[in-house]
Amino acid sequence: MSLKIRLTRGGAKKRPFYSIVIADSRSPRDGRFIEKIGTYNPMLAKDHPDRVTLNAERAKHWLSVGAQPSDRVALFLGRAEIIAAPAQRETPKKSAPKAKAQERLKAEAEARAKAAEAGA
Repeated sequence: MSLKIRLTRGGAKKRPFYSIVIADSRSPRDGRFIEKIGTYNPMLAKDHPDRVTLNAERAKHWLSVGAQPSDRVALFLGRAEIIAAPAQRETPKKSAPKAKAQERLKAEAEARAKAAEAGA
């Protein structure tokens, strides 16, 4: 049985609230779980102390038994200094402006610079 530390969704429509649970990897997202070890409320401010609550002792126990955290839970555990913080992924280059758009932006910047020189 492979164990996962993952989020299960609760709360109302448009008002998410998540529980951090230990579950069998084959069980559904909001289905059966073994133990609840914390909560995550994305509706609260990032610096609010109740945004993420976590039972560190139980999390360490389950990690020692071989449970694998999901990507989001790994971030939470990294911030709580229970595991090494996962590496931040870089933004993909696909989303960067293409060649023609970059040329257009460059030309606009040059035009603004010339206008600033002429105006000064």
